[in-house]
Amino acid sequence: MRDLMGMMKQAQAMQEKMAALQGELDTVEVSGASGGGAVRVTMTAKGQVKGVQLDPALMNPDEREILEDLIVAAVNDARGKAEGVAAERMGELTKGLPLPPGLKLF
Repeated sequence: MRDLMGMMKQAQAMQEKMAALQGELDTVEVSGASGGGAVRVTMTAKGQVKGVQLDPALMNPDEREILEDLIVAAVNDARGKAEGVAAERMGELTKGLPLPPGLKLF
């Protein structure tokens, strides 16, 4: 019975830490870029886009599709970095816990 109570306390502590981590991920920002830095996107580690910066040289109406593609690439770059940050922070939180491989906690 003591083991069960201990496990319950650990689970509750883990839940509290995960809630704090989720809040922290709202404030952690990452940047992604494409086109050699001509397009930059800033987003939170939870994926909320905070800003887009464009090199003025890209403002050619004839190259609108290229600009759109660069924005998509920059967003995807930032999202990949955000997922990496979230996974790293989650790994620190769950280090040493016997969790099955591939279990997504967020």
